[in-house]
Amino acid sequence: MEQPEDMASLSEFDSLAGSIPATKVEITVSCRNLLDKDMFSKSDPLCVMYTQGMENKQWREFGRTEVIDNTLNPDFVRKFIVDYFFEEKQNLRFDLYDVDSKSPDLSKHDFLGQAFCTLGEIVGSSGSRLEKSLTIGAFSLNSRTGKPMPAVSNGGVPGKKCGTIILSAEELSNCRDVATMQFCANKLDKKDFFGKSDPFLVFYRSNEDGTFTICHKTEVMKNTLNPVWQTFSIPVRALCNGDYDRTIKVEVYDWDRDGSHDFIGEFTTSYRELARGQSQFNIYEVVNPKKKMKKKKYVNSGTVTLLSFAVESECTFLDYIKGGTQINFTVAIDFTASNGNPSQSTSLHYMSPYQLNAYALALTAVGEIIQHYDSDKMFPALGFGAKLPPDGRVSHEFPLNGNQENPSCCGIDGILEAYHRSLRTVQLYGPTNFAPVVTHVARNAATVQDGSQYSVLLIITDGVISDMAQTKEAIVNAAKLPMSIIIIGVGQAEFDAMVELDGDDVRISSRGKLAERDIVQFVPFRDYVDRTGNHVLSMARLARDVLAEIPDQLVSYMKAQGIRPRPPPGPPAGSPQQSPAHTPPASPLHTHI
Repeated sequence: MEQPEDMASLSEFDSLAGSIPATKVEITVSCRNLLDKDMFSKSDPLCVMYTQGMENKQWREFGRTEVIDNTLNPDFVRKFIVDYFFEEKQNLRFDLYDVDSKSPDLSKHDFLGQAFCTLGEIVGSSGSRLEKSLTIGAFSLNSRTGKPMPAVSNGGVPGKKCGTIILSAEELSNCRDVATMQFCANKLDKKDFFGKSDPFLVFYRSNEDGTFTICHKTEVMKNTLNPVWQTFSIPVRALCNGDYDRTIKVEVYDWDRDGSHDFIGEFTTSYRELARGQSQFNIYEVVNPKKKMKKKKYVNSGTVTLLSFAVESECTFLDYIKGGTQINFTVAIDFTASNGNPSQSTSLHYMSPYQLNAYALALTAVGEIIQHYDSDKMFPALGFGAKLPPDGRVSHEFPLNGNQENPSCCGIDGILEAYHRSLRTVQLYGPTNFAPVVTHVARNAATVQDGSQYSVLLIITDGVISDMAQTKEAIVNAAKLPMSIIIIGVGQAEFDAMVELDGDDVRISSRGKLAERDIVQFVPFRDYVDRTGNHVLSMARLARDVLAEIPDQLVSYMKAQGIRPRPPPGPPAGSPQQSPAHTPPASPLHTHI
């Protein structure tokens, strides 16, 4: 039987598919000591920002600043507004030109140098402010094709330093706002044969392309035509994506047990209107367009009234990062015998001269994103499940670099080097015990609980856990501390126990004690092995899935402890103070990466 048009099925609402739009950050650009290309005055600089596609690695122009005349030390006014994702490696490129004519064709202007970085690198720097040297490489990139071309054609000297670029990132303030509101309705249409209606509201935000995305659904009020719904809170960016005048559509339904909810009517509003609070402006007529067309005397199907509205600023992940919170990254690698003999190509630890093994791929994918949030780039690296020289004792938390006092390695390359060295010196053994490495990181996390540090432990393993009870206990204890755990399962083992540790469906418990927070994220590596052999893309997806929950886990810890972000450090002496002295204010450049 076909559903009448004014009915909706339950599944339409219950998925609440509208994930919250990304956090937006504003990038400000300044330069110091640019090359002087003009004979009778100084250069007239322009900065062009490019983003790199994850799929095809093509650079594409994102936007341009204004041109500032006659300066080698520009502070550009026009900002670049970009979507920020902690869990993605967002590559950026900044090219500087001396503009000599009105032509938009960049090849007609002198190239002054370029810098590459990731958005995470800017955000993770002290005070979210990154300084980089501009260089003219052996090649610059053709602005039209994105292909390399000799930079010397622009009069540059390959490899020559040509000033510095200063990049600052600031989260847009409306990304941290949360709106709290309450609605009631009067004289809604009666839809049920034997009683009154069971009404609920569904909220949609409008998208750039005119479509609508569901962003909130109220509870159902049973058997009433004059419901008063409970107060609810919603991030402002979920409601309108930061655009206060964008249409918000609200539909009113009568709930039915079989999921064929009857449509009562709808109205539209905007964040700006709602922000006026309780007033005559926020009483809305609920209109059913079909009834309106059919019945000449139709007025409405009832009214909905906003009873209260408040907006509060919440502390965000980027507030803590900008205030100096460091993310301490530790990796723990499984050296149990089930991985196979490292000298044989069937082993999960096999070192092929041609490509990284699963352990190295997983470590690199996660590490290259998280490393920018730790200023000293020193990362403890541990192994478990091996017999160690000289006496063959079994260890479940040995330092890969062989230094019992300090297991830290310099950068991701340092971890990989220590991992390769360990494979040549230790004997793969067993069992697969997680509790020692979890406890090791928890011990360190427990020493600093003031919000200045947050630990992330990455465990890469091929096996079924041998010490499940102890691991659960260690995780329940760790959930009280500033730490998160990522587990990546490599190989073909059954990983059912890992899913239990993940705690997405059922919160993990030990000896009747529930974990205070969900701090574990597990993924099986095999789900990300691309049949086409395109590891770059599949590893980017792997990193995205394991890292996506870290920002919320960090914020949930800080909130639970009542820790507010510290104020960001002030800019160093002599650094640019943004002032629009050079040029009239220019509009910011909005786009999605």
